[in-house]
Amino acid sequence: MRTSGYSVTFKVENGAGAEGFAAPGESLFDAAQNAGVVIDAPCSGNGTCGKCRLKLLSGEAEGGDSGARHISAAEYAAGWRLACATTPRSDVAVQVSASSLAWQNRIRITDFSGERERAVFAELRDNLKSMGFADDSGLSLVTLRLAPPSLDDPAADRERLARALAAETGADENALRLALPALRKLPLAARESGFALVCVLRRENGGMTVLDVLPSGADSPPDAGLYGLAVDIGTTTVSLLLVNLQIGEPVAAASGGNGQIRYGADVINRIIESTRKGGIERLRKAVADECIVPLVKRLCHTAGIATERIYRVALAANTTMTHLFLGVPAEHLRLEPYVPAFFCADGVRGAELRIGAHPDAETVIAPAIGSYVGGDITAGVFASMLFRDDSLSLFIDLGTNAELVLGSAEFLMSCACSAGPAFEGGDIRCGMRATNGAVEACAIDADTMEPTLTVIGAPDGAAQKPAGICGSGIITLIGELFRCGIINAKGRFVRDGTRVRRDEWGGAGYVAAFEAETESGSSIVLSETDIDNFVRAKAAIFSAVRTMLAMLDMPLEAIARVYFAGGIGSGISVERAIDIGLFPNLPLERYRYIGNSSLSGAYAMLCSRGAAAKVAEISRSMTYIELSSHPRYMEEFVAACFLPHTDGSLFERRASP
Repeated sequence: MRTSGYSVTFKVENGAGAEGFAAPGESLFDAAQNAGVVIDAPCSGNGTCGKCRLKLLSGEAEGGDSGARHISAAEYAAGWRLACATTPRSDVAVQVSASSLAWQNRIRITDFSGERERAVFAELRDNLKSMGFADDSGLSLVTLRLAPPSLDDPAADRERLARALAAETGADENALRLALPALRKLPLAARESGFALVCVLRRENGGMTVLDVLPSGADSPPDAGLYGLAVDIGTTTVSLLLVNLQIGEPVAAASGGNGQIRYGADVINRIIESTRKGGIERLRKAVADECIVPLVKRLCHTAGIATERIYRVALAANTTMTHLFLGVPAEHLRLEPYVPAFFCADGVRGAELRIGAHPDAETVIAPAIGSYVGGDITAGVFASMLFRDDSLSLFIDLGTNAELVLGSAEFLMSCACSAGPAFEGGDIRCGMRATNGAVEACAIDADTMEPTLTVIGAPDGAAQKPAGICGSGIITLIGELFRCGIINAKGRFVRDGTRVRRDEWGGAGYVAAFEAETESGSSIVLSETDIDNFVRAKAAIFSAVRTMLAMLDMPLEAIARVYFAGGIGSGISVERAIDIGLFPNLPLERYRYIGNSSLSGAYAMLCSRGAAAKVAEISRSMTYIELSSHPRYMEEFVAACFLPHTDGSLFERRASP
């Protein structure tokens, strides 16, 4: 009997195949990771999410019993298995489904491409100007013509440059620093251009650093500009913005899935993975080498520049993502008393990031507030400008995690909710991320119970069959089911029809799409278990709002403005979110979607040292509330675990003021 392991052939749907190997006892999920085949696994291969589906084409394997929660008897007979629960018993060939690769297939990411996002961005730029934060990156360009060396003037190139810069700028020649990359280029650049140079300068600590020297000409600044990079690292997605810092204008944007997804959808699974041998470096490479570096190259290719022309970087991310991106142990973030290695990381340079930027590029990292309220929130609060409001405002960032900030110009308080991955489609059997094939909205006829689905379509505009339901779709579907009286306040089905399926255990579900209507040939069903999981997630958020307000002895009506951000926010129906008790019952005009506020805040920090200082000030002034230890939170949570709430008066329809 063969015991040395088996070969595994992965046939990736709509893509190239790969060859792998499974050692004795290893699962197909393990073999896929070792072969570089990235399969989406929100639960990190623990067998609970059901997303790592693949089809056994040939060979023998064991595991993934028919009739299990995620694989029906019919699907099992057709060859479908969960990669994490299946162990080869011979050489095998498997087909990886498109839904298992959803993390990298056109995940919908909020950037500055849409009209609504562009309007948000334009307003942010106006706010920066009004606060005196425009054109304040600390970088500048100086064009010089040096006297060529001679026997009468044999000064070294470096001293010759320092002397010319001091004369041109009035800087102290002794306080001038020449970065090593610039020194290496100086001799050839000077002689190539007849000693006509353009210098990239950075002001710092009363002195000046020469970051780069380029031959003066059409291919060098000021024609080509000074460049900076704004980076938002989310748990699910990564977004980048290349900016011409001379004019503060974005040049190109790029985004993609965070490669760390294969180690789990949530930060806890990522932290656990980081504690294993080589885990920190694996996770760093997954987001930096596999994701950010290719995106940076794409941006710079679009702009027609070398990546080394990125002279400043601004980064916003949650606390865990910041630790793992910088290669810092994150283990203690999940262990009581939940202490991170750092809140602020100063003095990081481009070479340490290893993403292709200029080696001496100044890197500004948005500081965190707590273990689960990170720099993405401090950057987002800056972008929202709620810290300038005299009235009370609420900031909600909905994504893989959920964070909230309540405050005004007088105070700021924040918290993180243990809402789980439901808003990204996790814990939902037919849930998926917002990519092609995801149902993002739904309307149901109250009489016939027939749905009208809005599906994220193919890039060519062709009709797209549904493959699953993303977060915004789940919100509208549950809201519609409740509005139509198909489910009750407990999320239980109280009506029957062709769209309602009941199983032998007494459970029920709503069929949003039948087998023949879907991309995979499997029906898309939202079950009572799915609804229960989502209701707990929405309850965590609403109860957090109520708890913070109770600490201030304020009613819900005191909130004058609600800013909501994050990928799910772009497709969310505020009305349906109120209907199910996710958002407070306030007039719709008080709600405002502000796009990718983390990336917007990173852009502000990139363009302005003053803005970066303000973000740091926001982090220091914000009070972090640990909800798990607050005596009122659990009481509020239990009360909110109904549709919309046990206290119906909280969700009576309100007329606009």
